[in-house]
Amino acid sequence: MLHCGLTGQEAPGILLSVAHYYALAMPLTDYRSVFRPGLFAGRVVLVTGGGSGIGRCTAHELTALGAAVALAGRKADRLETVAAELHDKDTQVTQHPLDIRDEEAVQRVVGEVLRAHGRLDAVVNNAGGQFTAAAESLSLNGWEAVVRTNLSGGFLVAREAYRQFLHAHGGAIVNVIADMWNGMPGMVHSGAARAGMLNLTESLAAEWARSGVRVNAVAPGWIASSGLDRYPPETIAQMRRLHRVVPLRRFGTEAEVSAAIVFLLSPAAAFITGSCIRVDGGVPNARHTWPAQPMEHDSDATRPFDAFPLASRPRVLDES
Repeated sequence: MLHCGLTGQEAPGILLSVAHYYALAMPLTDYRSVFRPGLFAGRVVLVTGGGSGIGRCTAHELTALGAAVALAGRKADRLETVAAELHDKDTQVTQHPLDIRDEEAVQRVVGEVLRAHGRLDAVVNNAGGQFTAAAESLSLNGWEAVVRTNLSGGFLVAREAYRQFLHAHGGAIVNVIADMWNGMPGMVHSGAARAGMLNLTESLAAEWARSGVRVNAVAPGWIASSGLDRYPPETIAQMRRLHRVVPLRRFGTEAEVSAAIVFLLSPAAAFITGSCIRVDGGVPNARHTWPAQPMEHDSDATRPFDAFPLASRPRVLDES
């Protein structure tokens, strides 16, 4: 899937130092988050698209930080697999098969989460998907399927979480969108939906601030996630060249996206709403007058952050 913390010259080095500490202090099977242990103790987070990729990684990081997690996604077997991984860590996890495009199902699942956990403090609106297609060959059904998944479904989840709990108790929502800046040629349906989701984020941040609800977005660029392996063969050759146009000259990791999501859910982001964090290696900042350049040397400040021991590199990248 083509997938927008902390800034400042010293921050990455600080984060990596903390990550290194946890890597030494914790078993290799534990999630090595840069955030303090117990940060989300007593909190309940709904993660859609929780059966794979960024959703799975985020669920692992949140539970490592003490949260109870409600996993939602279309494929029950994937949810069961992730839940089994999390139960091994003595964490409260529930599974909720869900097609976010189904309004009644979304209403039902949010109710199920509340009955199972008694509360809902945050939502990671991560479920989504798309396929490659030239605009002239894209059918109306294909267009509507992607827009319903990447825009309408996210709206339904956010709305129901707000209606059923957040309106009265406050909380945080993070919408996972994508690197759709300057258009998404070859995926016009997804680009339009993701841009709409960013505008929705900004609008909800204003409407729901009165209820103590923060709404932000994270826009991943090209992430080395399992979703890459699901693209058709004709797309693979292009994927193998993508890192060359990234100013930081690599794909991102699932853990780097998860860290941005967790930051926006955390108390440190209490004055942040209506914002978007890009996690894209600077792709939108490259220009035809200043294309991405080869890296001159290795740097701790840009070395991949691999906090998730269970993450696996997409096969299409290993074959490059």
